[in-house]
Order: sequence, then structure tokens, then C-alpha cells
Amino acid sequence: MGDSEPIIALRGLTKSFGDQAVLKALDLDVPRGKILCIIGRSGEGKSVLLKHIIGLLEPDAGDVLIDGQSMVTSAPAARRALMRRFGMLFQNAALFDSMNVFENVAFPIRESDTCPNKEELRRIVREKLELVGLSGVEHKMPGELSGGMRKRVGLARAIALNPEILLYDEPTTGLDPIRTHAVDQLILDTASRLDVTSVVITHDMQAVFEIADQVAFLFEGEIHALVTPDELRTHPSPVIQAFLAGRALTDDVRDNSEV
Repeated sequence: MGDSEPIIALRGLTKSFGDQAVLKALDLDVPRGKILCIIGRSGEGKSVLLKHIIGLLEPDAGDVLIDGQSMVTSAPAARRALMRRFGMLFQNAALFDSMNVFENVAFPIRESDTCPNKEELRRIVREKLELVGLSGVEHKMPGELSGGMRKRVGLARAIALNPEILLYDEPTTGLDPIRTHAVDQLILDTASRLDVTSVVITHDMQAVFEIADQVAFLFEGEIHALVTPDELRTHPSPVIQAFLAGRALTDDVRDNSEV
């Protein structure tokens, strides 16, 4: 696949929960090697979209293509191979509280098809922790870590198997501005050092303008706009301008926006 072709292509992605339609024949291309931020109001289905990309949810219709290969229709073995191309940093890092830092980072490696010997495993875990700016914390428990450190351990676990694609679900939730900036810088550094494609779900608009190559605005189950951060600032959509200004979405704003 050439660099100009999207590494992830969503085609007609549709998902409902009961009577609630969350994704409506959504199309989206994720460019290879870039950082794409997905934004939108609370409850628009951003995390649902992310879980479809990684294969944790099945769509009602449509497809998720990874380098042209279907995540939806592939045989189980092929689907597992596609999923191994991903790493994911969940909200609040989602560390296993009963495991120390070393065991948390080692977990996906041990679960993989090619788990190394103990010495090699220790080397890999130390390497991944150093990549996220941590060392000497292997024996600490998650409860002993600050919020920012938990995020870093979560990212070390996400990159443990050298993924091509990293997914971040609200990576700065609950952090103060200084730690938020540090996590944003970590996302940039990780993308650069590991040459990965990054998809970031976030509500933090400062982060969007700092890290994004492209921004996808999710509105009423569809991609309302796919633009650069600079284009987002001046986008003519009343819905987007209301969102950026933190204003409530009124009926007249909704009626004047064409998706």
C-alpha cells in the first residue's frame, strides 16, 4: 500500500443501540502516518466509532478496512492478525490494579503468539517504559502512580507489541493543564519515534490544535467535516462554530448546518 492510500477506511459504517442510531452510514479515511483527532459533542458516538475501528464492536452495516482488508468479514485468524496491528490507550489508562507496572506492560506480550523468554521480556518492558519517559517504576502498583504516570504506563502497554496504529480514547481526561500538555507531547513524540498512525478521541480543543494533522468532526452519526486544525477554526458550519465557542446547539443552528 502506498503512503497516499488510507491505512484505515470506514465505509458506510452503521450502528444502532435499540432505537438509538449512533453511526449512520459513516465514511472516513485515516491517513497513514498522521495524527487524526476525532471531536464532537458528548454522546455523539466517538468512543463507539473507535471501538469499531479496533474490532471491539460489530457494525450493523458497512465495513472497516485496514489496508484494504476487512475487519468485519475476515475469518477469525485474519481478524486477530489485523487487531494485532493496533495498540490502544483507554480512558484512565485502564491498568490492571492487581498487577504492578511490569506485569501490566508485559501482559499483551505474554498473551501474544510469540512470547519471549524472561530475560527478553524484561528488556522489552524496560525499553517501552523508557520510550514513554519512565524508568525504575516496574515494581510500583497502579495505585501508587499519579494520573500522568498511569497514562504513560498505559501507553507503554499499548506499544508493547510494536503496533502500526495507536488509538487514544480521551487520553487527557482528568489531568491538570501541565500533565495534559505532557501527554499531548507524548503523543507527538510517540508518533514521530515509532512512525505510527494515531487516532485520538478528545474533548480537549487545545490538544487538537497542538497535535492534529487532521480533524474529523462527528455530528449526528456522520462525519460533518474532515479538515486541518487551521481550517477548523474558520469553518463556515454553524454547528462547528457553536461547538468551538462552547455554545448550546439550538434548533436554528442545527437547521442551518448541512451535513
